Amino acid sequence: MRPAMDYDSHCTEIVTQSLLLGSALKEDTDLGPAVPSCPDWNLAQLLRHLGEAHRWVAEVVRTRATAPPPDTALRVLSRDTTEPPATLAGWLIDGAELLAATLRTAGPEARIWTPLPSGSPRFFARRMCHETVIHRADATLALHADFSVTRPVALDALDEWMELGSLPEMFDFHPDRRALLGPGRTLHFHATDTPPEAAADWLVDLTGDTLAWRRAKEPAAVSVSAPLTDLLLLIYGRHSSDQEAFTVTGDTDLLEFWLSLVNFE
Repeated sequence: MRPAMDYDSHCTEIVTQSLLLGSALKEDTDLGPAVPSCPDWNLAQLLRHLGEAHRWVAEVVRTRATAPPPDTALRVLSRDTTEPPATLAGWLIDGAELLAATLRTAGPEARIWTPLPSGSPRFFARRMCHETVIHRADATLALHADFSVTRPVALDALDEWMELGSLPEMFDFHPDRRALLGPGRTLHFHATDTPPEAAADWLVDLTGDTLAWRRAKEPAAVSVSAPLTDLLLLIYGRHSSDQEAFTVTGDTDLLEFWLSLVNFE
């Protein structure tokens, strides 16, 4: 199956998503309330985290880093909300454009440090694309606005999260995920608003020694059907399965257990 997005489209989407996020900030936007899906942050902190993450990755790629530089700036975030929303939006977009330009200059085959197997800018282009997508969703939900993404972006974001979640290294980072494994534990996710050629079905297989997945429409212990964007937000922990968009059949306890341990932060 051809990937939904390539390196250049990941770079482009980092900027596109940042522009969309920036345009959602109005002159009178209140940056102070907590973000429901990131409750430790207010909206200003969410934007600063994303902008600092863009700049941190740009530095990794620009310098061809062989070890991670300090990331304090994207972890320790001021709660100050006096900065005008337009100023913060402009700063965010500047960082996204810097990152996209740096990734394009380096090219997808450069050798750099990455936190998971890859060792190339390909990892960061894809990861920061979807980091930006999901944090735009966080901001959009906090602003009580509608969130949507194009089909290729949503498909690629779901594939990426499935791929990252199934890496053996994830047991080192999250040993509690071993508890997900067990006989008969399978989950099927189906997007209801896509054509057959999109193959928008994901089968999560927890019956072996690792967390596995594949694009497949197969019987499972629990099945979830919903529009594609809603599935994206469910699997990334931004929606709950009891919302009207979702039709769930089978072992709901397994679904909730899986969601509780694979959420994106």
